[in-house]
Amino acid sequence: DKVLPELIEPYELRAAKLREFLEDVKPSLCYDIVPLADPFGPSITDPDLQCLVVSEETRRGGEAVNRKRLENGLPELTLHEIQLMKDPVRSQNEEEKISSSSLRQRLLGTLLQPPRQHPALPLRPYMIGLTGGTGSGKTSIAKLLGQLGAFIIDADKLGHAVYVPGGPAYEPVVAAFGAEILNKDGTINRKVLGAKVFGNQERLKSLTDIVWPKIAQMAKERVREADAQGKGGGSVAAQLSRK
Repeated sequence: DKVLPELIEPYELRAAKLREFLEDVKPSLCYDIVPLADPFGPSITDPDLQCLVVSEETRRGGEAVNRKRLENGLPELTLHEIQLMKDPVRSQNEEEKISSSSLRQRLLGTLLQPPRQHPALPLRPYMIGLTGGTGSGKTSIAKLLGQLGAFIIDADKLGHAVYVPGGPAYEPVVAAFGAEILNKDGTINRKVLGAKVFGNQERLKSLTDIVWPKIAQMAKERVREADAQGKGGGSVAAQLSRK
């Protein structure tokens, strides 16, 4: 339940950084750094421990440790409470204390590693895919990329365009699902079509097998259009739906 768990560094790297810090602070001490597989770790089983350092917000956890130690026939630990350091550069939406959660949030939008070159793909245009649930910010990010010069391809709009009369998926969809999905003007009634496929995995797959390749082909044509307009040296941002 950590904030942005995908950005948490591997345990080995975190332990190595912690050891380096502790040894810089006081190299004369011996440090035993162990992973915690449960909320208590060795604090409730190690008879040699004498003190547990806690903060105001973790004192209750320290008291729980002592209760467990008594249950295990071990003496209570001295609880030494320290003050948490305040973050001098925190934003309004971040925690007041120095927090790893805040640090991970600040990593959003930064390049964590250089792009990997794929020998089968051209270096230009560089394509970026935007995906996420409703309200996740796809439109806002696409707008920002567009202001920076990216050529925007809205896959949702392409998904609507394939169904229009004369569109690449129009005739195959009508042939597969019948004329009853058509409005009086000959356009596809997407609500009627949806009622036919949603809840029926076989029919839904039949529809996506028709439509998705057509959308992908239209997207490739739009990439070529960007290149023809002299934007091939820039970026192409494809705004994808969560589907």
